[in-house]
Amino acid sequence: MNVSRIWVVAGLAILAAGNVAQSSFPEKPLRYIVPFPPGGSTDIVARIIAAALTEGLREQVVIDNRGGAGGTLGAAVAAHAEADGYTVFACNIASLAVSPALYRNPGYDADTAFSPIGLIGSNPNTLVVHPSLAAKSVAEFIALAKAQPGKLNYASAGVGTSPQLTMELFKAQAGINIVHVAYKGAGPAVVDLLGGHVRAMFATVPSIIGAVRAGSLRALAVSSKQRARDLPDVPTLIESGMPNFEVISWQGLCTPAGVPQSVLKRLQTALNDAMAMSETNKQLAAQGVEATPLIGEKYGAFIRSERAKWAKVVKDLKIPLR
Repeated sequence: MNVSRIWVVAGLAILAAGNVAQSSFPEKPLRYIVPFPPGGSTDIVARIIAAALTEGLREQVVIDNRGGAGGTLGAAVAAHAEADGYTVFACNIASLAVSPALYRNPGYDADTAFSPIGLIGSNPNTLVVHPSLAAKSVAEFIALAKAQPGKLNYASAGVGTSPQLTMELFKAQAGINIVHVAYKGAGPAVVDLLGGHVRAMFATVPSIIGAVRAGSLRALAVSSKQRARDLPDVPTLIESGMPNFEVISWQGLCTPAGVPQSVLKRLQTALNDAMAMSETNKQLAAQGVEATPLIGEKYGAFIRSERAKWAKVVKDLKIPLR
């Protein structure tokens, strides 16, 4: 009997120690993997959220940019990180919805590699052109492309990103042929568009809004059903004569699968608290991002629905797998 009691007490002590360890999370800085270079919308949103999480968790949340292959390189790094809660990942439409439909082996299983913390926000893609291009509307852009088949080029943040698939949808619906130039993120792509090395691109609002406001780029249309709040003078593609054209980019936060439930709940609460902060919402709004908090499994269900949607798009457009 005494031996049994000793084992019971020992077991309870071990369990209590584990609970204490998890309830004290975090005890060191967290790594926030962003699967694109600095300057793009994913990076911009991540830095806003990292600052809010740092305040809420009382531990530094450090951005780790791992760009390349349409976001799959950074996603693979995150997927294989230790599942202890100290690595979080900027999981978005590219890495968890589009790339799984485009890549035979992206380096991770989008269905099982991650646990959802929550959705942060969404924004439309914007068709922007270099000011030297003789097109001031979608109709003029299409006419120009049809007059010079295969002569115009467009930039993207990489194969498998939402802006690149948006352009492929646009090309199919408009019946035009323009050449794709892939970059390792929106930041480098926008830099080359500003320099006139490429002529056009679809880009998320945060990555181009400053250049549009400064007149360095010309916005022709947005891909949302309604006009973007921060670009009220820019028509939608639907208004521009492309019926039922709607694409929304979204940003969220995940952890590697297998993180202890108590730690995952702590991260979900921290993100929810961050999204409730007026300063966070103000900063997101300034970047053209509509805060859309979905926490935990609600975000998981959203991801699965988006993955099914984009798998159908890739199949319907007959885009070859990579």
